[in-house]
Amino acid sequence: MKRALRLAEKGKGYVTPNPLVGCVICSRDEVPIGEGYHERYGQPHAEINALNSVKDKSDLLDATVYVTLEPCSHHGKTPPCAHELAKYPIKRVVVAMTDPNPEVNGRGIAHLKAKGIRVETGLLEEEARQLNEVFIHNMHFGKPFIILKIAQTIDGYIAAPDGDSRWITGHKARKMVHQWRSEYDAVLIGRNTALLDNPGLTVRHVSGRQPQRIVIDGPGSLPGELHLFSDIHEDKTIRVTYNPDLIDDNTDPALNMLQPDYFRGKSVHVSEIEGHSNLEQAIDKLGDLGITSILVEAGSNLASTLVREDLVDKLHLFVAPRMLGGGTRSFLGLGIERMSDIIEFRSAGWTKAGDDMLFTGYF
Repeated sequence: MKRALRLAEKGKGYVTPNPLVGCVICSRDEVPIGEGYHERYGQPHAEINALNSVKDKSDLLDATVYVTLEPCSHHGKTPPCAHELAKYPIKRVVVAMTDPNPEVNGRGIAHLKAKGIRVETGLLEEEARQLNEVFIHNMHFGKPFIILKIAQTIDGYIAAPDGDSRWITGHKARKMVHQWRSEYDAVLIGRNTALLDNPGLTVRHVSGRQPQRIVIDGPGSLPGELHLFSDIHEDKTIRVTYNPDLIDDNTDPALNMLQPDYFRGKSVHVSEIEGHSNLEQAIDKLGDLGITSILVEAGSNLASTLVREDLVDKLHLFVAPRMLGGGTRSFLGLGIERMSDIIEFRSAGWTKAGDDMLFTGYF
């Protein structure tokens, strides 16, 4: 199952909105004879790739299949995997976790059992759930999984007094961020970050998929020469705005393509709350566009607002062994007056990232 989990990870960034799945097939003597993973959305699932990798199908007699997620039981873009597995003389299927998708959720296991195949569940389940935290969140809540990334000094600053923030963390931490960009559906920044840093939000230092790029631009007045609106990935830019002048009344606002001449991306129209974009509404509408996960690389204002409004699911906080003594704080104005209101995490942990430390916590 550990091997199956490692295989599943190879699909990160390529199978969304599907789950990450890996599969290993062993002979009756527990010798691996085939393996596979879900490689691309719309292409064969892990179980099918594993079956196809078995050269001699007679080796499947009394074989055991290890799979990280319950085999599907419904017809989607591909045939149901549970039905395909049941066509062979397989003796046992070991499943890490059941599928939270209501179209499956136990039906795949039930079909295998009905065909006389022994099914066991729960092996390395926690690891499997962590691997598919985005998919599970989407199934339970029907909205994108929000990951907030912050890089700060040891005394809590994300930028110097002059606004300069490059670079607080080291190369390893920055490489990790580029890896995350390639794995999540979209990267989101605020208006101030777009103006001050003019980031491209591209994937560098690693190979992987270029994500969608989202900018919160309430008034819709960011200049067209910014990288987000003018580079080779401009069609991947989504602007969130409350400016009705940027929306074509004859189209669905969430899918509108009518933009100023310089803009070739999409605009998502949201309501205005005290001069700011309605972020909760924005997240819901971005989900309607098929976005399942968003990595937020925000400044202090946007980061604080997202946390204050309870819109963040996971926090990645890099702490660099450096001090500024002044500048821009990572979080301000969370609305907490008493220790009894302190924000706590469901689970949390620290890992080393070069000379920096990475805190990961779930709200």
